[in-house]
Amino acid sequence: MGVRIFAVKINNIMAKSKTIFVCSSCGADFPKWMGKCPSCGEWSTIKEQTVQSDTHVSAPRTIAGLVSPTSRPVRLSEVSTSQESRIPTGCVELDRVLGGGIVPGSVTLLGGEPGIGKSTLVLQTVLRMKNKKILYVSGEESVQQLKLRANRIEGENENAWFVSETSLEKVFEHISDVRPELLIVDSIQTIYTETAESSAGSVSQVRECAASLLRLAKTQNLPVILIGHINKEGSIAGPKVLEHIVDTVLLFEGDSHHIYRVLRSVKNRFGSIDEIGMYEMRREGLREVSNPSELLLTQQHLGLSGVSIAAAIEGIRPFMIEVQALVSTAAYGVAQRSPTGFDVRRLNMLLAVLEKRVGFKLAQKDVFLNIAGGVKVCDPAIDLAVIASVLSSNLDVPVDKKCCLAGEVGLAGEIRPVNRLEQRIAEAQKLGFERIIIPKFSGAKIDYSRFSIKVEQVQKVDEAFKIVFG
Repeated sequence: MGVRIFAVKINNIMAKSKTIFVCSSCGADFPKWMGKCPSCGEWSTIKEQTVQSDTHVSAPRTIAGLVSPTSRPVRLSEVSTSQESRIPTGCVELDRVLGGGIVPGSVTLLGGEPGIGKSTLVLQTVLRMKNKKILYVSGEESVQQLKLRANRIEGENENAWFVSETSLEKVFEHISDVRPELLIVDSIQTIYTETAESSAGSVSQVRECAASLLRLAKTQNLPVILIGHINKEGSIAGPKVLEHIVDTVLLFEGDSHHIYRVLRSVKNRFGSIDEIGMYEMRREGLREVSNPSELLLTQQHLGLSGVSIAAAIEGIRPFMIEVQALVSTAAYGVAQRSPTGFDVRRLNMLLAVLEKRVGFKLAQKDVFLNIAGGVKVCDPAIDLAVIASVLSSNLDVPVDKKCCLAGEVGLAGEIRPVNRLEQRIAEAQKLGFERIIIPKFSGAKIDYSRFSIKVEQVQKVDEAFKIVFG
């Protein structure tokens, strides 16, 4: 009889939990293991996890002291279209990327590699927002560590509250006590909830905690900023659904060996996703860079070959960027194509255009390309500067340092038009360039006579080379 009772107890305990297999890429769960995820198509991303069977789909929880408003269906005619005032952060670069500031009730995810400066950026922003009550929840650092960083930044905010906590239920209690106007969670991978059996940072924990914070933000009109880490594949650690449920996804990029950092928006429900913010990492914190060209251009080229200047645009901001190339004879049988800050497939296409349309034989030569400053540029207008740098290094003939280029190169060797030419020309003129090479057909009538800089219009690649190399 005692053995039977013991067996019943064991069965009851086992019935409370079950094993599922969850994809770490998309967050889909399956009853058995598979090598390829049927949902997202990724390989070797399905991991085994143990969860409570009765809490796998958890009901929306209530927060002590906070009453959620009852939702009801409404007509669109009843919805007020007045725009809510944004919350300024005191950081011009961050406000630009967010679209003008933080939107009340929004959830923002800030991702980046470990040590890139995410916590420094957020703490620096918190110390500047002195007119808002802020709750900073840190799951990675103690309050003493945050104090030491604040002393290094030399900032102080008596309206900001800090707590070191990893339990989501305890975080809700702190929110009920403090009643903040802005919530910071650093980081989402360290927060766990008791409704999920897996460890903190797992797919189910990250998904459950993010969903709970999303409900909090929407029901209480409380803006939330989540900090997330980047894994070795280059995506935000945790399920892909984490990026889908938030309103804004910001990526803090940069090389740890360089002092430059780029804040880029990859998703924004309240603004443009083309904006970038630039920072310079210093001992006392991050310095905003209002003029990126001052960091991305060297003062002296020393008459060296393989260097050209491109007039690029990210978002609505024009800046000059230095493109460096090195072409040498291949030491092995297969030539190398090694770009830094530039798409390798785009580089291969441009080299094929040079060989097919212009007649330069580069198949047996190594080509190394570098975008100076450690930044990544996706603007197709730098194509013309890339091929100018490659040919400059191949011919060992320097490009005039007072000349900049802007143009997209097509497969037929034509120079295709690019957007916002007037802004590019004005920026080149402001920085003291004497000549700019642009596409002949810009798609819009532009009065070039009002610019003091000499504007050279070209239609094909070989025409640009005659102007650049005489």
